[in-house]
Amino acid sequence: MDARAAARERLEAYRDALVGLSRRIQAYPELGFEEERASAWIADELAAAGFAVERGICDLPTAFVARAGSGPLHLAICAEYDALPTIGHACGHNLIAAMAVGAGIAAARVADDVGLTVSVIGTPAEEGGGGKILLLERGAFAGIHAAMMVHPAPVDVMAPPVIALAQFEVRYTGKASHASAFPEHGVNAADALTVAQTAIGLLRQHIRSTDRIHGIVTRGGEAANIVPAHTCARYIVRARTLGELDDIRARVVRCFEAGALATGARLEIVQDHAPYAEMHHDPEIAAAYRRNAEALGRTFLDDGSLLERAAASTDMGNVSLVLPAIHPFIGIDSLPAVNHQPEFTAHCVTAAAEKALMDGALAMAWTAIDLAGDAPVRARLTQRG
Repeated sequence: MDARAAARERLEAYRDALVGLSRRIQAYPELGFEEERASAWIADELAAAGFAVERGICDLPTAFVARAGSGPLHLAICAEYDALPTIGHACGHNLIAAMAVGAGIAAARVADDVGLTVSVIGTPAEEGGGGKILLLERGAFAGIHAAMMVHPAPVDVMAPPVIALAQFEVRYTGKASHASAFPEHGVNAADALTVAQTAIGLLRQHIRSTDRIHGIVTRGGEAANIVPAHTCARYIVRARTLGELDDIRARVVRCFEAGALATGARLEIVQDHAPYAEMHHDPEIAAAYRRNAEALGRTFLDDGSLLERAAASTDMGNVSLVLPAIHPFIGIDSLPAVNHQPEFTAHCVTAAAEKALMDGALAMAWTAIDLAGDAPVRARLTQRG
């Protein structure tokens, strides 16, 4: 039996376990850095499959690395498993985790035969915590030659636009007072936020079409008859690259400074985590994945204008600046439901989603095998490492 057939056979043997793992994670959503059950379930599954598992790596209790094989080409498959507030796994991280486990198990079946070392890396807090950035900084990706993961979406896309992101909290401090009897003695922190949001609205005419600015008010005041002394908001700014992100973030910060200047409130801006970088999809790894996914019957959307509009961000972009990586989308036939909608959460445990789980896992395993067997690509990856 050749390596590809052996990997497929191994994956099929785990179908029920992988589907069960995905459903279990989906049924018990956990926020970033709190994914205690999900990370344990994933690590347990890999340990049972023969992987050497190290839990709580890099001082992150819900991160892990599971390793198999001893070949010269060392590939990482990234697992995500954090959920979104109130809407659960509306970005399909339950599927990402199960796909990573399946790909790892399938590739491990032939790792020593084809010259692979396979690491499944559990990466917490992608939804706003930057878990991969912390793992990069603390050495979790040291010695790895390339990385991959597959993300659920309405349709298949080989190299989706992944843009840079900065996320921060805005805090205004004013002075409370009776809003009717003594308003002149107050400093209205809510007015400061209103001025800032108005300025951002006017700024939108003068930004690049690829920039994004969005946020929510998390604290607006205490009572209608008290001049608000404290207001808070959480904002995200995005741009095509880290360089462009620096520019648009500075302009947005000036809008918040305008609110403070207009009202006399004190402004504090606190960065949530290091910026997410834009994604650089390695062309040779991407080509291999696409061939394998198409061999399984997947069809890719190549409409550039639509894809440019549908840009998202991930800390996998930071990984791609350090080592060759890919982050394709795999379709789960969810339209009109899209990521970060409650309806998408429900679609992540459908038959179409579970087919995507198996297809994505096998396409990644076959891609790992192909990379190990392609001497020029293997040489490029290992020499770079």
